[in-house]
Amino acid sequence: MPRSAAEKLHKFHEQFTGEDNVLVMINADPDAIASAMAVKRLLWRRVASVTVASINVIQRPDNVAMVHLLGLDLQHISHIQPARFSRLVVVDSQPCHNPCFTEHPPHVVIDHHPDSGVKAPFVDIRPRYGATASILTEYLRAAHIKPSAKLATGLFLGIKIDTANFSRQTLIEDVNAFQFLFRHANMTLARRIEQAELKVEFLKDFRYALQNMRLRRHRAFVHLGPVSTPDICVLIADFFMRINTLTWSIVSGLHDRKLIVVFRNDGLRKNAGTVAKQSFGTLGSAGGHKNMARAEIPVDELKKHVDVKDTRLLARWICSQIEMKAGKK
Repeated sequence: MPRSAAEKLHKFHEQFTGEDNVLVMINADPDAIASAMAVKRLLWRRVASVTVASINVIQRPDNVAMVHLLGLDLQHISHIQPARFSRLVVVDSQPCHNPCFTEHPPHVVIDHHPDSGVKAPFVDIRPRYGATASILTEYLRAAHIKPSAKLATGLFLGIKIDTANFSRQTLIEDVNAFQFLFRHANMTLARRIEQAELKVEFLKDFRYALQNMRLRRHRAFVHLGPVSTPDICVLIADFFMRINTLTWSIVSGLHDRKLIVVFRNDGLRKNAGTVAKQSFGTLGSAGGHKNMARAEIPVDELKKHVDVKDTRLLARWICSQIEMKAGKK
């Protein structure tokens, strides 16, 4: 890859012509949503059309609010035909992260997660960056584009959330991008999006988690059983990390015939991504960053090892799997 932002932007633009219909595919979260918006702005008037599609159904209230308040026309992948597009762009993810990305090989991949060795005509993967939004902000600045208030707000939140207010892995480039966006973002809009975290129906899951969580050696663990959305596992795992004595939080649940296990830690001890991969990597997809990770195991695979219908037995199996494969934390 060329070194300067201007060179990277030039190589990026070289992938497209004025006749291209471009599909930007994301696994929607704040960083991915904002990054897709930035790609759309970078390609404005350079291609025939840009469509943004998510491979996941957006249910988290803050993500729903972000899409609505920032005015992004976001479609679910089931409502479009990717084969009809001449160029496919994947941001804030890589093909190996989900089968939906592998069905149609991308022409462009821009991401900040660990490099999986993806091959594409244009690849810009920077694992040391705290957010993909930081990378896209560099592209915008190289293009001398002043972001609109909505675009700046989205990118601002993408960096803020993915770096957990710069408490996670961060480079000076993330800080520079954040400072630039702060001058153009709408803080009132940002607060409205950030504060839209909960739905009333989530409260029963919080009550269950508080009543059934296991505390041991500064770790909190709870298996929620069937959940309406995997996002509740994320919300509760993040909530537990607010307890001042906890260094690890692990929350699991069953959704869409998969076991979802969400890992959080204080970033001082073992790498959460490594622990997730060691614990469940042979059973499904697993990985992440130093202080946040996730594993997804198909129920059909899970049934070979434990009775999925027995919630208590499944909870014990999850704990033993982590301790056996990853050791004491």
